[in-house]
Amino acid sequence: MSTVAKSVARRVGIHLFLFFVFVITIVPFLWMISTSFKSSEGIFAFPPKFIPVNPTLEHYKDLFEKVKFLGHFKNSLIIAVSITLLNLFFNSLAGYAFAKYKFPGREKIFTLLLVTMMVPGQVAMMPVFLILKNLGLLNTYLGLIIPGASGVFGIFLMRQFMKTIPNDLIESARIDGCSEFRIFWSIMLPLCKPALATLAIFTFMGAWNEFIWPLIIMTKEEMYTLPVALANLNGQHNTEWGLLMAGSVIIIIPILVTFIALQRYFMKGIVLTGLKG
Repeated sequence: MSTVAKSVARRVGIHLFLFFVFVITIVPFLWMISTSFKSSEGIFAFPPKFIPVNPTLEHYKDLFEKVKFLGHFKNSLIIAVSITLLNLFFNSLAGYAFAKYKFPGREKIFTLLLVTMMVPGQVAMMPVFLILKNLGLLNTYLGLIIPGASGVFGIFLMRQFMKTIPNDLIESARIDGCSEFRIFWSIMLPLCKPALATLAIFTFMGAWNEFIWPLIIMTKEEMYTLPVALANLNGQHNTEWGLLMAGSVIIIIPILVTFIALQRYFMKGIVLTGLKG
């Protein structure tokens, strides 16, 4: 077999493999969307049909009328957006300090921060819960937002990107009389759009999909986030699959919108911050 034929065969094999991965990834999402439009009888029909025979919006109507979906959606949106914005600000500040400032123990402190990434988050849940309980922050937005306002991964991400920005820009700004915060806000952040977009996507997805921590902190039903509210549809003896699928369809929309809006910055950030491979 010639070199050209081997190259073509390899590319065909790679594309077939990628197509296979695409199919097994997209089919569950398509089935979820299809099920959300099926009637209660159609969901359990045998043999199962991929395309609904008599499409209906009854599950979406019930979702807003019975489950108080808008209230749970508002809770998730407030918490996810707040955590994302705070992470962008605090993590970029810390990343800037570790990347561009020299102070005693800088490398040791940064190494210690990286070591904490190996500690499972579940280990800290009980101490954090007791602290929030003593502060009276249970069943509040602050109880969910404050513990997630910063993260080691975000600090690492921003530090790696900011190290690629020439120090000459900072020195020139100092000569022109810019304050340190002005340098950070007006020079560094605009240059860090790819890293900020990457961090925003990861943080928003994590906060939006978080289940265990809101389940622990929020004991009042009106304070439930979407993942917790949807989990309640999965009962011990009966599961409302239509409502569950309809809620799952809506819950992924903000994530898709966020990713599509920041996609071009995200791909660039993955390459420049050294996360690739």
